[in-house]
Amino acid sequence: MASVSTDPNGNVRILFVGGDKKRRTVRLGKVNQKTAEAVKLRVEHLNSALTANYALDPDTARWVAGIGDDLAEKLAAVGLIPERRSQTLGEFLNAYLDRRRGDGSKPATVVTVNRVVTDLTDFFAPSSELRKLTVAQAERFKEAYQKRELAHATVYRRLKMCKMLFDHARRLKLVTENPFADVKGKNTNPAERRHYISPADTLKLIDHANPTWRTIIALARFAGLRCPSEVLSLKWADVNFAAGRMTVPSPKTEHLEGKEYRVCPIFSALRPHLEDAFELAEPGTEYVVGGPQGDLYRANSRKPGGWQNTSHSSAFRKLIKRAGLVAWPRLFHNLRASCETDLMQHHPIHVVTAWIGNTPKIALAHYLQTLDADFEKAVQGGAESGALGAQIRAQTEADGMKQKQTNPTDCPDISGVLSSSVRPSRLSSEQTIGQGGT
Repeated sequence: MASVSTDPNGNVRILFVGGDKKRRTVRLGKVNQKTAEAVKLRVEHLNSALTANYALDPDTARWVAGIGDDLAEKLAAVGLIPERRSQTLGEFLNAYLDRRRGDGSKPATVVTVNRVVTDLTDFFAPSSELRKLTVAQAERFKEAYQKRELAHATVYRRLKMCKMLFDHARRLKLVTENPFADVKGKNTNPAERRHYISPADTLKLIDHANPTWRTIIALARFAGLRCPSEVLSLKWADVNFAAGRMTVPSPKTEHLEGKEYRVCPIFSALRPHLEDAFELAEPGTEYVVGGPQGDLYRANSRKPGGWQNTSHSSAFRKLIKRAGLVAWPRLFHNLRASCETDLMQHHPIHVVTAWIGNTPKIALAHYLQTLDADFEKAVQGGAESGALGAQIRAQTEADGMKQKQTNPTDCPDISGVLSSSVRPSRLSSEQTIGQGGT
């Protein structure tokens, strides 16, 4: 039998005599009487099973499996249960990485996971017991990242991957708590890494580019396609000149339900470049970005590392220099961000983000830019905007009751968006390509 004892400070102990006739103590700390009695009952069951050398009853076995590490260590210290051990860090991470390699994960995802796995095993010994990693150690790991002067967004993504890995370990019951749960980086796009590429500079690039690169630049800057994945995945079957739309496949988000593709307009700035690419394409050409260069990029994307293997940034830098421009940070991201910034001047954010394929939150944090032209427009329109404001206030006061009856959920009419952003096609109806997006 076991007994419950409480010392003058309120700390509770479970006292019992083990099978070797020695007195044992399980110190529970400050717990209520109901908890103490429940633990005492389990201690009696465990001690009886050990003394009689018989298997635990299923109910007690489930209780042992579900208790926290702290209590498990106390029971193991008095010989009631075996010492609880989990996998080593190296065993867990290698098993997870092997699973991702075999479950059809994208090559680029495997590369990203492997990078974080390497960082973790370099910082912590691979033989470290997974269950014993602490929040303090996780914070030191974050500090090591910061000392490497990695970009804030890079640190954020890698710490997010660490959190995901340990969440997986928690679901497998290899750890009871995730040490990275509250260890976060700053998910920001600093001003020095933002750059607006004007339409004029974009046309300079196109003028100095070969046909393949003219199409790549036009799709990235004038339609906001992700480069290389979306640009190189777009097929002529996805382009509907007659309807003024194209269906853009999205390899990055295809694993998310409803995000396999999106439909966006063939914008007026894009259309002439897209039509030129069609006229230059050989009969039977499948991809919009075709030719030997496009085929080579797509072939490289099927190797380990996925789209990261396309190695097109160096070629683009040479083209930028040839056009007399200076290379900017995040070459292709900023082309896409410049497109989204332009679209926001004329369309609501929910429409623009649907076309571009991100969310308002992401657009505001990482894509949309404030331009000098925005300040100039605000200053030049100062007097007019003041007069307009007075007019609106007067109208609101005069129509007070009518204003209250207006349905607040009415949406603005955007039926003219496509007709205003797409000029008529030069192609005849017989030359219309594909029916994607209809």
